Amino acid sequence: MLLRFTKMHGLGNDFVVIDGVSQEVTLTPELARRLGDRRFGIGCDQILLVEPPTRHDLDFRYRIFNQDGSEVEQCGNGARCFAKFVRDRHLTGKSDIRVETAAGIITLHVQRNNLIEVNMGVPVLEPAQIPFQAETRAVSYPIEALGQQLTIGAVSMGNPHAVLRVADVQTAPVETLGPALERHPRFPNKVNVGFMQVLNRHQINLRVYERGAGETLACGTGACAAAVAGQLQDLLDSPVTVNLPGGSLEISWSGEGQPVIMTGSATTVFHGRIRI
Repeated sequence: MLLRFTKMHGLGNDFVVIDGVSQEVTLTPELARRLGDRRFGIGCDQILLVEPPTRHDLDFRYRIFNQDGSEVEQCGNGARCFAKFVRDRHLTGKSDIRVETAAGIITLHVQRNNLIEVNMGVPVLEPAQIPFQAETRAVSYPIEALGQQLTIGAVSMGNPHAVLRVADVQTAPVETLGPALERHPRFPNKVNVGFMQVLNRHQINLRVYERGAGETLACGTGACAAAVAGQLQDLLDSPVTVNLPGGSLEISWSGEGQPVIMTGSATTVFHGRIRI
């Protein structure tokens, strides 16, 4: 069987996007690992699967698999690529697209300048719901990793994030602290780890070690989580420009109980078919 796919990226965070509406697809963890392998497959950070919705008031269902085959709840860069994909492939002509994810309903808006605005939903701050082991909710938490006493913010944007402030992202110990915090026992579902350098109250630099994928060039939910954590710690004001290795995103958040709005680009690289 030949499987049609599209290779896309959001600021260098790259995806294999599969149309499960007009072709029959059974995406298993094993197949996801094969597709994501950069030597023996297509190669990507995540595989995105477009499916019909399970509710009549929604436009699509959206599933996300990491390169290691694990299925995750949310991906901000992927959401922007999703919006561009369904319009480019004429699966919808709408500018406002309501999508079902494992983390809940998200709304995508395609702007006239081809930037895509994503309503990422209300950030989850209660430790038990992130999930993160802590006695009470706080704006920051002490945590020990690799023999170091650290302070992190903890936020869920449909997937869990730890945000660590650093003096300089270029010298931040992403390769060592990233995997140590990703698998920290206080995060029972593992965690994405953001290393945040505050430049001023409206701008940060960020590197993200993603759960199940390693460091990526960009992470949309990580950018949202960092902006939220920075505002809660009174380091930042909305809107926040988040500079990632692959490019920049604009994040707006008007405060607790309100949704996070992410705006950025999405790029199609090529279309192809692979025999499975």
